[in-house]
Amino acid sequence: MLTPNPTATDASDAPRRRARGEARREALVAAAAAIIREEGPGALTHRALALRAGVPLAATTYYFSSLEEILEVGGAVLAESWATNIREVLDDTEAVAAATTGIRRAELITRALLPEGDDAVVRHHYEHLVGAGRTPALARSYASGRHRFDAAITEMLRALDVDEPPALVLAVVDGGAVAALSEGRPVRPYVAALLVRLFAR
Repeated sequence: MLTPNPTATDASDAPRRRARGEARREALVAAAAAIIREEGPGALTHRALALRAGVPLAATTYYFSSLEEILEVGGAVLAESWATNIREVLDDTEAVAAATTGIRRAELITRALLPEGDDAVVRHHYEHLVGAGRTPALARSYASGRHRFDAAITEMLRALDVDEPPALVLAVVDGGAVAALSEGRPVRPYVAALLVRLFAR
């Protein structure tokens, strides 16, 4: 009778184990980003992360050396999602082609730079951003991902034939959103109106 070769068995199982390990790590990263976005960085604990990802508690320390590392990778996912949102708007070629007036361009830029959802979602987004600076690991992650976000904004303005500095456009959107939220105004129309005034200078 032939005896199974344990070395051969281990080798054949290796790709499956790697795939399972990668899937588990990705689930942890996605869960970390969701907790940071929805509840804030203070809510990110090993136990909360494992529960959200649906993995054993020990997995959180197997794949990451510390909560600080988890904050950084979760923050990187969030920063990338903001750039991705801009590119998804740009992929709506019909909307981009139809943006031939100041108001159409302003509405498209507002759609690209503000999070999808109602004003409560926008409020939570800005509360989160302001609070992120109190968590050094998260602040570092956002700062390191800023160049991708800036590149996406530059690409969008070029596609819309808007001759304004990306930093200025973003400042108008951010400032307008915060002003609207603080004064109880509908956010998106207020921000779009400010952009129209900027473009008409």
